[in-house]
Amino acid sequence: MSRYALLIDMRVCNGCYACFMACRDEHCGNDHLPYSAAQPYSGHFWMRIIERERGSYPRVKTAYIKVPCMHCDDAPCVAQYPDQVYKRPDGIVIIDPVKAKGAKEILDSCPYRVIFWNEEAELPQKCTLCAHLLDAGWEEPRCVEICPTKALLFGDLDDPESEVSKRLAESEAEVFHPEYGLKGGVWYLNMPKRFIAGSLVFGDTDKCAGDVVVTLAGSGETRQATSNGFGDFEFEGLDKDKEYILEVKHPGYRDRNVAVYTQIDKYLGDIVLEKL
Repeated sequence: MSRYALLIDMRVCNGCYACFMACRDEHCGNDHLPYSAAQPYSGHFWMRIIERERGSYPRVKTAYIKVPCMHCDDAPCVAQYPDQVYKRPDGIVIIDPVKAKGAKEILDSCPYRVIFWNEEAELPQKCTLCAHLLDAGWEEPRCVEICPTKALLFGDLDDPESEVSKRLAESEAEVFHPEYGLKGGVWYLNMPKRFIAGSLVFGDTDKCAGDVVVTLAGSGETRQATSNGFGDFEFEGLDKDKEYILEVKHPGYRDRNVAVYTQIDKYLGDIVLEKL
């Protein structure tokens, strides 16, 4: 028996919404009994995408956080409503489209808020990881199949040779909202945290300071980056609400030290290096 997992790499998602549209194409107006009844044409987001703007002008980035059902190991919906919701041996959580009719209270059991109410059918509904396709021999759900940047990876955790197993073994993957303590079948790589960025300028020439080493120390670690041809540098994936010391050293110029607190993403603007 397989144990399925979905791995989402936030760094390569460009917010094209192809996964969202593929989910709707597969489920809107289509009954897939006994897995799910048809998804309504509005109001449901079985693959919800949260757009999170980060930074400040002129260094602004947008993160696209995909939020399907997490298919939790200790799913509250299963624990609270075992007659209507069940977890398959392969890890997929299914809301029974017959037994769950009229049970709107199931929505409140999910801390991720990824269960939706179908008013017309009087059903709670959510992502099934396209279980009907997997059982029919498909290798992956529609959202994974359609993703043009390969930000979604699907496979069997119990197969050490599967790509998803290898990626999870070699990477620092995490779950969404780990404070819930539910874990499950959906994992994230490169979840947006905090970034510190800036631009270096040689004060004597007023030119971009490229190929300059920048060191960032704090939160128990030290990192280094080298400014590019435009003098830009960036440190990504930093802890929130921590104090860091940014140090810039370059032969022939005075050292610069800047204290930065990561309550928010920080763009430091131009940092001018003065000639000795």
